[in-house]
Amino acid sequence: MKKILLIAVLAVASLVAYAQPRAIGGRLGAFNGVSYEHGIGENNMIEIELGYSIDGRSDFWTKAGGSTLHNNMWGSTVQAAATYDWIDPFGATFPWEHKGEWHWYMGAGLAGGFGWRGYTFVPGYGVASGNGNWGFLGAAGRVGVEYDFWFPLQLSIDWRPTLGAAMWDNNAGGVQSGLYWEMTCLALGVRYKF
Repeated sequence: MKKILLIAVLAVASLVAYAQPRAIGGRLGAFNGVSYEHGIGENNMIEIELGYSIDGRSDFWTKAGGSTLHNNMWGSTVQAAATYDWIDPFGATFPWEHKGEWHWYMGAGLAGGFGWRGYTFVPGYGVASGNGNWGFLGAAGRVGVEYDFWFPLQLSIDWRPTLGAAMWDNNAGGVQSGLYWEMTCLALGVRYKF
């Protein structure tokens, strides 16, 4: 009896998961990578992405000697993010009478990543050190617009800023901690809907 109940629960769960709209594809922009969207109900979705940046810039704020310093780390970065997004929030939709559908969305979630082989640039001081490593974890927001074609293709453009805690080793002052922020995460998404 327990086996039958377990099989029934798994079957219903898989049907519910299968019935939700999904999309998978790529993201091109500040972090190039893959993106997966999973619909939850009619007006919500979870978006998960994994991206990579070569010679990208990461911004950090830290306290040193009683003053606040703004550091830029340049190097390769891997970043993962997940946001819970509301589609057409507040009931605001695009007036569109042709094939396909326009939607806008906004959401919030988490992002984290790791960077390596970078160098630190402190405005006003120049390059402070080379071959640094860093990691960060923080809150992510998202706002964007997407167009769903009448065939299984979706195009989107969104902005996903991140703000959180970071630690880095600049090979000059040892391990430091501070505030990480990424405001240039504008990206184009191309996804297959299924």
